[in-house]
Amino acid sequence: MTMRYEQQVIPDGEVPRAAVPLLQHALEIYASEVNKVASVWRTFRTGDLQFRPHARSMTVLEVFRHELLSARRFFGGFLGSPEPAADAVLPTEQTVDAYVKRLADLARPRLGFLADKPDSWWLERVPFFDVERPRIWIFWRRVLHTAHHRTQLTVYLRLLNLPVPPVYGPTADVTWEAASPTMTVDAAAGKN
Repeated sequence: MTMRYEQQVIPDGEVPRAAVPLLQHALEIYASEVNKVASVWRTFRTGDLQFRPHARSMTVLEVFRHELLSARRFFGGFLGSPEPAADAVLPTEQTVDAYVKRLADLARPRLGFLADKPDSWWLERVPFFDVERPRIWIFWRRVLHTAHHRTQLTVYLRLLNLPVPPVYGPTADVTWEAASPTMTVDAAAGKN
């Protein structure tokens, strides 16, 4: 099943070819994850940006800000990608559209940076906070970190009674012909 997003911020045709064909999936997944995040972010309304489900939870806006700033730290500080100065990462306008645009604008050059890297670069161990890790490990940690916060925001959407967009398959709000969620033992066995 191929996911189709209402609006892709990074269309498939913009994903460069990796110098190491085995790593092409990393570029495609990163672009896909950016599209998933944009899809979730776009579901919020600007009036929802201050929503938090609990006093100790981040607001929607704080999650947006954290994602942009922490991605800059991961890609620039740990992977060596050319990134804007930290004080130039956040959009000046505090709207959902401005944050989605900034997400895509920051992600596009990272794809080109990663595409040119040889396998030795991906495998090299570099500082990551107080330890060393291979760059490939840091990259996947970044993708998982983003997925964690995207999922956090889908819970916020549900609590706000807003539709949850599909990111890996159909949701209770969005489905389509031939969508096949695995909800039964028979489906898990490939019988549905």
